[in-house]
Amino acid sequence: MANAPASDSAASFSNRSQPASLGQDNLLSVFELTVGPSALVFSLWGLAYYFEGQVHASFIILGALMFALTFPGQVRLQSSIPSVCISIVVTWAWVAGLLLFIGIASGYIHEFSKTILYAWLWVAPLSKLGACLALRAAAPTLLRLQGPKQRAIIVGMNEQGLALASRMSQARYTRTELIGFVDDRQATRLNSSSAYRLLGTQAQLLALVKSERIQIIYLSLPMASQPRILHILDELKDSTTSIYFVPDMFVTDLIQAHPDSVCGMPVISVCDTPFNGSDGAVKRLSDIVLATLILILITPLLIVIAAAIKFDSPGPVIFKQRRCGLDGDEIVVYKFRSMTVTEDGSNITQATQNDARVTPLGALLRRTSCDELPQFINVLQGRMSIVGPRPHALAHNELYRKLIKGYMVRHKVKPGITGWAQVNGFRGETQTLDKMQSRIDFDLDYLRNWSVRLDLYIIFKTISLVIKDQKAY
Repeated sequence: MANAPASDSAASFSNRSQPASLGQDNLLSVFELTVGPSALVFSLWGLAYYFEGQVHASFIILGALMFALTFPGQVRLQSSIPSVCISIVVTWAWVAGLLLFIGIASGYIHEFSKTILYAWLWVAPLSKLGACLALRAAAPTLLRLQGPKQRAIIVGMNEQGLALASRMSQARYTRTELIGFVDDRQATRLNSSSAYRLLGTQAQLLALVKSERIQIIYLSLPMASQPRILHILDELKDSTTSIYFVPDMFVTDLIQAHPDSVCGMPVISVCDTPFNGSDGAVKRLSDIVLATLILILITPLLIVIAAAIKFDSPGPVIFKQRRCGLDGDEIVVYKFRSMTVTEDGSNITQATQNDARVTPLGALLRRTSCDELPQFINVLQGRMSIVGPRPHALAHNELYRKLIKGYMVRHKVKPGITGWAQVNGFRGETQTLDKMQSRIDFDLDYLRNWSVRLDLYIIFKTISLVIKDQKAY
């Protein structure tokens, strides 16, 4: 697959470093990180308020310092309660000892009530233990809030694949459901005592992904199987499954590659969304805030455009078209109608220069991208993002996924109103397959190197380009 030009690489605008693996990318992992440090801080502030009727600045500063020292926390949901108790005692002894040493050496310990500090030495670890136990009790509910479990299969019923399956089956808190294995070997050559289903061979993998609605694939194949691995990856690029290697493997053309773990078993992400965990929350929050502000500012313009379209030509003001969204699912996208037709079938012709279907007002709307403004409503609905790969019509999706390797990988994120490809010259009509290939290369470059900084750059670059860009017809 061709790569985006080095001079236009998204990496040059993205200075984010890979975060440490959390082991889980879900709501529960966020609570795991924060519940312990928060319990220590709030127990301090609660004692200060109990004994003194208020929380003085000195205790606020001490609480902030405590949170910084203990974040991210480790609740160890998979561990036994005795081991959790030992971990809390050891960690608290180290942190409390460090703070006492600093306080005595600097003399700042005299700024605090000794009664509160002595009480905190006992209350803090007990409050952290209570918070951990409360999270264990709430864990099943938190997992259910995130929807149904993600269905997974393991390719390779070998020692490391069976070890991963065993850990997944023993895990008490996980969003992943193992459906079975895929392996080319005969059943007689495999572990006959295995309790896991053998779903089929590697040649049937893509069909199994569709029929079993698989969302995650773990590749547990030896390094010597590199040609087979590359063949599997090529086939799976026509799907939206997240793919992980069980180490150690050799791969190329990685999308958001990073080490991770599943139930304590190390894996390597090969093709994954950049919007996991806190990054996903940041992306969604920025979308909501920016889309709300923009809609408030452009409401008068929306009303003027809607009235102009109504008087310009017969037909609806808003054109609704089915397009491919996150994970390749069908979404409905809103646009101001700019043509005399509202095509949404199995055969859609892209607009070209001097296209007779484009109305005079529509030509202006398309040239300035004002026809896309209703899509800020799609952003608030959660169907789209402000920045991301542009959504294509369903007919175009079915055409290009067969012609361009890795085409469907762009659907690992929500489609955007503007994107990295659009600000690099691939806005509007794509007359040739090479141009569509270049657009996809830029989309994948965006997925590899996403950052908030890159999103902001794309937004400002879009604003500067829409006035002078003549490529949208």
